[in-house]
Amino acid sequence: MSTMKAIVMHAPGDPSVLKLEQRPIPTPKTGEVLIQVKAIGLNRSELFTRQGLSPSVKFPRILGIEASGIVASCPGNEFPEGAVVVTAMGGMGREFDGGYAEYTVVPAKNVQAIKTQLPWETIGAMPEMLQTAWGALFKALKLNRGERFLVRGGSSSVGLAAAAIARNHGAFVASTTRRKDRESLLKESGAHEVIIDDGAIAKKITEKFDRILELVGTTTLEDSLLCAKEGGSVCMAGMVGNQWEMENFSPMGAIPTAVNLTTYAGTSEDLIATPLEDLAKQIKDGRMKIQIGKVFKLDEMVEAHRVMEENTAGGKIVVLT
Repeated sequence: MSTMKAIVMHAPGDPSVLKLEQRPIPTPKTGEVLIQVKAIGLNRSELFTRQGLSPSVKFPRILGIEASGIVASCPGNEFPEGAVVVTAMGGMGREFDGGYAEYTVVPAKNVQAIKTQLPWETIGAMPEMLQTAWGALFKALKLNRGERFLVRGGSSSVGLAAAAIARNHGAFVASTTRRKDRESLLKESGAHEVIIDDGAIAKKITEKFDRILELVGTTTLEDSLLCAKEGGSVCMAGMVGNQWEMENFSPMGAIPTAVNLTTYAGTSEDLIATPLEDLAKQIKDGRMKIQIGKVFKLDEMVEAHRVMEENTAGGKIVVLT
């Protein structure tokens, strides 16, 4: 039987629990696609699962909620063999084995083909990052042209992508970062204005925002609500701050009058609804820049997770097989 390299996790723990093993190449059924994985984008949800914060995940498990690669087999003929495709979510890396391997089997309904030719590290960075940014901007926040948009946690991979997409959509974009040395990075990615974040930026801003994307999480959410105009919206779609709950949260005290609070957690249906081919063309044409932080090989997954945990990548972490 043919085998493949895979990163297998048998129990939660630090990055060292991610073990490189040989596994049988899975066989797709009708309605599924066998993808030869070429690139894997890393996500903080995988970090949380590795740390034991996803109680529904059973072990051993191959993590990875997204993957990009080439169709190796597709019994239902939904995609031709050799097609370049991306996939994300729908239970990947949680309910069934995911993308941290040389091959993965996923439902065909969770797959999009990408015809625009781009380097694998770029394609690998796209699926989860772009669908989260796109979905938060247009499904949750309903961003309009000409509006003032703030991304809190702007140096995260989703924050950088959201700034680029929002600017191309015609919004005024402000991004926050705790590090002054990230200012040029944020402006290169689409921000008109950069705000150095000390945790209380509502006192600093001179004009409030129509739409706010909160990617730091619960630690800055109340302050972000104070940055919104009356009639404006705040969407929480990230947890870079690693704090899941808010202590002593009082909605009447925390949410200003006529400010809307929502969340965004994408599904596989949202991936399919994201215009990834159009976004790929924008990237190819130089109309949109996505920031790739660091690129690793599959057998360097332990180090890749360390970098993700330390928040030192400066963009999306991609692993090439």
